[in-house]
Amino acid sequence: LPMAFRDVNARRHIGLQQLSALASTGRTFLGPMKSHKFIVDEITNQSTLICSAVRLMESLDLTSAVGQLLNEAIQAQNKEFKTGMSTLLFLVGAWSSAVVECLQQNVPVPAIVAVMSEGLNSCCERVQCLQMPLHDVKRELCSSMVRPKAFESKTGQGGRDGITSPWNLLCFQRDVSATEEVIPINSCSHQGDDYNFNEFLVSPLAGFGSVASVVKTVGDKSSSVLSGSGVTASSCITRKLTHSRHFSTLGKSCFASQQGHVQGHLSGPLADLRGCCGLGHLAVALSHGNQTSVKLLQSIAAYQQERAESSGSSQVNIAEIVTCCVLGLPESYSCVSPGFVTLVSPEQATVIKHFADKPLRVLLMDGDLTEGYRHLGFNRPPNVRTILERPNPQGGRAGDVWLSRMSDILMSFEVNLVLVKGNVCKNFMERCIASRILVIGSVARDVLCAFGAATGAQAVTYLSQLNASSVGNGAWAELWDTSDGRAVDLGELLPARISARGIPLLTAVLTTALPCKAQLLEDQFWTLLYRLHHALKDGKVFPGGGAVELLCLSHIQALAEQPGRPGNDRAVRELPSPWLAEYKSIVLQALASGWKRYLCVLLCNTGKVSSELEAGASVDHHLQKAAACGSPSAYILEEFRRGGALRSGYEPFPDQVTDLKVCDNVAAKTEAWRRALDLVLLVLQTDAEIITGPRRNQILNSPLSSEFMFL
Repeated sequence: LPMAFRDVNARRHIGLQQLSALASTGRTFLGPMKSHKFIVDEITNQSTLICSAVRLMESLDLTSAVGQLLNEAIQAQNKEFKTGMSTLLFLVGAWSSAVVECLQQNVPVPAIVAVMSEGLNSCCERVQCLQMPLHDVKRELCSSMVRPKAFESKTGQGGRDGITSPWNLLCFQRDVSATEEVIPINSCSHQGDDYNFNEFLVSPLAGFGSVASVVKTVGDKSSSVLSGSGVTASSCITRKLTHSRHFSTLGKSCFASQQGHVQGHLSGPLADLRGCCGLGHLAVALSHGNQTSVKLLQSIAAYQQERAESSGSSQVNIAEIVTCCVLGLPESYSCVSPGFVTLVSPEQATVIKHFADKPLRVLLMDGDLTEGYRHLGFNRPPNVRTILERPNPQGGRAGDVWLSRMSDILMSFEVNLVLVKGNVCKNFMERCIASRILVIGSVARDVLCAFGAATGAQAVTYLSQLNASSVGNGAWAELWDTSDGRAVDLGELLPARISARGIPLLTAVLTTALPCKAQLLEDQFWTLLYRLHHALKDGKVFPGGGAVELLCLSHIQALAEQPGRPGNDRAVRELPSPWLAEYKSIVLQALASGWKRYLCVLLCNTGKVSSELEAGASVDHHLQKAAACGSPSAYILEEFRRGGALRSGYEPFPDQVTDLKVCDNVAAKTEAWRRALDLVLLVLQTDAEIITGPRRNQILNSPLSSEFMFL
């Protein structure tokens, strides 16, 4: 094969430049004021809205080796954690540029690899002091709801008191009685002694804030009662806050669709605590301002916590959660519905209407429902080509015999509902609809397992395996409607709810009027769900908002100023002493520059600074104060407790609440750092790019032909 050879390890490393260029496309994904991107398909002219590194990599034409390596790293992070990909992408770009600067200063590659690796390891050890155990966090959360004193906002404007936050009033409730009215309170004046709720906002030393279920009896115009604390609130003023990592706009509409309890829906965020307050507020802290997903996850946590009270488990069971995107409705109609909600055709909807709450006999298929499907591991005879599997003496169309035989099997066992893991033959679907049998394809394995446990059905691979013990009983199906009783008739596809008595399955129904936004909403929901899952799995969280990265930056700068070796790593010990004396500070400063760029962009994307120059000055100011404090970690925790590790004097919304604490996952964050640096150092250590195949003429005619040597 013709080959071309290009030296990539010159002082301007081509691979690192490509990494930096690719990563720069995702810098707007950091921070609360994320910028969405439209991805347009040139072939179909269809567009979709993205706001994640995973979707960005899926949309780019990654033909280069470096691009494919970057995609693999992001996909690996997504597969394991479902979060941290934006951090990984940004740090890849920041550290690629930093390493190129080291190369331009003639720093040897082994010195860069050894010192940077040891520097990151040292950072990971240093930030362990910032980890907040969940049992301490949840204990503070739940204890903060009962206080012996009344309280009063010092400002009366909701400026800094934790109780004025709309998220501090979000608890859990499955049923709101008809005699109660939900009040969207964003800031209130309270009577009683002065009480600073920032004193117990989230930190290793304090909680998130007040937890209360706010209800008002119909007819009582003067006050509202915060249940659990016996505090009276009055003079409530609704405020809105936008462009904040900590909140999204919280208007009346998000409560309107959640009031009361309608069959087939779980009510919204206001709820009876019963041991769930820790999970609910932890979800808020991990949401990074994603309001819609928080409401859904709070309802899910309340429902699952009630089921798990007997066992004492606090885990969120992801296997019992599915999503369904419904187009054509406002996002305020998003809710959590018990059972399995899926989209069906109008013809299938007609079959569902015919059932009219009748109990259904259900069949589960663990595979495709097609004539040619064969189970995994099935081996056809070698060197044999099948012309026709079975003769058809009646002379009908091919497949008619199979369709008739399968239909007869279903009707002989009086099956009304078939849930299929894989694809369903279109002709067989039509025949089942004519026989008033509902067939749903592309059903997740977890859903099949849930229905099997609830109905007693046993999954089969082929219909020919069906027997009486394989068929379950007790399922039912209905068309899904909104919490206010509004029927959904969108023409092409209709939402339907399939359930059974005792089934633990929950569906997060995500509604939007914009088809291009459906994938974005689904990604955001699963990201938050996995953040909560990993937080419970780790048993600890990091303070968010740049607190951990600020400590890393302070620590690396301190190491760079110290004489001697940065650590005990074997690779560092094997370096010649003159190298360490000459290059250690340069390489560590390059590593620190990546953290600083991360913090500057994060601060810019909060809307609190007008430029990266101002953000850099703010970061330097915090570094100086941390160094003067003597204990950077103590300074950062104190700043986090006060309202965020990176606060600037510029407040775009001075009369708004912006202090609710943000948390990050421990394992996901540190693994994103490691994957980012590993990728950068891997590309750094490559010395050549060899291209094989028919691209020789294309390279010859390109402007880059002078960089290649043809073999």
